[in-house]
This record gives sequence, C-alpha cells and structure tokens, in this order.
Amino acid sequence: MTTVLRSRIDGWFLSRRPPSDTLELTQRNVYIVPSPAGWMLGATLLLLLVGSINYQLNLGYLLTFLLAGSVAVGMHVCHGTLRGLGLRLMAPDPQYAGAAAVLRVVLNNTRRSTRYGIGLAVHHSGQWSWSDVPAQGSATVEVAFKPDRRGLHPAPTLTAETRFPLGTFRVWTVWRPASQVLVYPAPEAHPPPLPPGEPLAGQAASSALRASVAGEYDGVRAYRRGDPLKLVVWKRAAQAQAVGSEDLVSRDTQQAQRQDLWLDAQATGLADPEARLSRLCAWVLMADRLGVDYGLRVLGRIVAPSQGEAHKRRCLEVLALC
Repeated sequence: MTTVLRSRIDGWFLSRRPPSDTLELTQRNVYIVPSPAGWMLGATLLLLLVGSINYQLNLGYLLTFLLAGSVAVGMHVCHGTLRGLGLRLMAPDPQYAGAAAVLRVVLNNTRRSTRYGIGLAVHHSGQWSWSDVPAQGSATVEVAFKPDRRGLHPAPTLTAETRFPLGTFRVWTVWRPASQVLVYPAPEAHPPPLPPGEPLAGQAASSALRASVAGEYDGVRAYRRGDPLKLVVWKRAAQAQAVGSEDLVSRDTQQAQRQDLWLDAQATGLADPEARLSRLCAWVLMADRLGVDYGLRVLGRIVAPSQGEAHKRRCLEVLALC
C-alpha cells in the first residue's frame, strides 16, 4: 500500500511540471532535505547540547554551536550550488532496440565560481553521472536509459542533485524533458543475403541499358572473386578502410543494372512481425554498407529506391514506426 501511495503522489507531482527541454533552477523548483548523515549529525549535536547543559561545559557549548554554525553555512552553500544552474537537453540520437540510449544534458553556470558535485540520473534509477561545472562555463553530462521496445519514446524524467560541501543535506530537482527518442528495431544478428532484384520496367530499363552500353555504371554490388580491377570502386574501398572495414564493392554489370533491389517484408520468409522488421533492418544496413540503390516495402508503406545516409534513416524510421 505504501508503494502504491508513493507512486500516486509521485505521478501527481510530475504531472504538475510542464515538459520542456530547458530548465532554469530557482527557489521554486529546487528542494532540500537533510541526508542520512545530516540526521545523524543533528542527533549528535542534540546530544552534545544536552551534555553541555547538564555538566555546564563551556567548551561543550563552543563545540556544539561551532558545529551547528558549520551545518547552517553548509546548508546555504549546498542549496546555492544547484540554484541558478541552467539545464538544456540536446536532441537525442536515434538508437536500436536493446541498446542503451544516451541523453546529453548541458549544464550552464553563469556564476563566477565553480559548482562542484552536480549529479544527474534518470528518475528513481540510482545510476548517477557526476560533474563539476566551471565558473561562467558549461559541462555536458551523459545519462543512459534502455528503451524496452522500438518506436517513439518520450525522454525519461531526470533528477539533478548535489550534496556539496558537507554531505549533510540533499538538494535536488525533478525535470521532465519534452524531447522524444526514436528507437529502431534491433537488426538481426546473422541475416541471410539480400533478396534478388526485380526487373526494371519500361523507360527505366531502357535508360539503364543505354548507360551500360555507353560504359556508365551507376550501381554497385559486393565484390566477387574474379571481378576486373577496373570495376572496383576504389573510392568506396578507401572509405571502408578508413572505418576499419575490408568490404569491397564493384561496379554493377548490365544485367544487374536492369534490376531494382526491393527490401520487402514478404521476402523475409518470417511469420513473426517483429522478426520481419529485425531482418529488414539488417538488410537496410547491409545494402547501405554496399552502396547500392534499394527500396523498402512494409505494411503498405513504400520508400522508393535510393541510397545515402538520409535514405537509410528514412527506411529505419519507417521500420521503427510501422
């Protein structure tokens, strides 16, 4: 019952905070309570005060009020460490299902002194990322969370806190970002080869034939043993080696140029919808790596054949949202 009540109170509290990708911390949204160490220190001070009164110890009074003064100053410094800080969420990058999505938060400090020990975490996760924010500067803190499925997910609620300088008080705030995180399907680990191409129709086939006869090859395919060296796309080979890959591609032949590569959900041969999307995702990445033109057909949605980073992202977005 306590857990249910706490969850309801937490939901009511968060519902009163409008979502935004920027947050300025003020006295209205920064909260402070004693930490467990602070409660222990308070009990110790009470015990010292009672002992000093009982035994009329002047040095006991001095120690008690000296420690109490330090606690009061620490409370003011702790609250001021978080108050006045600016938080801004950078646009999150898309991620694949099953992998951790990273949120990058920029902490802006307009004060002339450094803010120490600023922690950021997903609300109730307990996984903290700590950083110091330089005077009149900024720092970037990365917070990770793991989406449970593909699709468009709202960014999770974040918590920022500090216990600087004495650790006797906990100062925190709760933040609801407005951004959303796009999660692609998890690509199949060991997908089969790409499906065969489909013949071009009409004018497109005639144009491809004329380009082939003239010696112009717009398409490429994976390198096959025995291909003439003059057909190897050396520019793509250099780009692949720069990223640590040994994949080679050759310029396509006349027959291949009269075909379109369509990544169709029906061609996967799988019955499970999520398994189909996973295989299609792997095929999209494979075709993009080979640098060939490819199109996508899934659940009535069609993406015309093309290539490049923008086309790959478009196809992955369709797979994530279908």
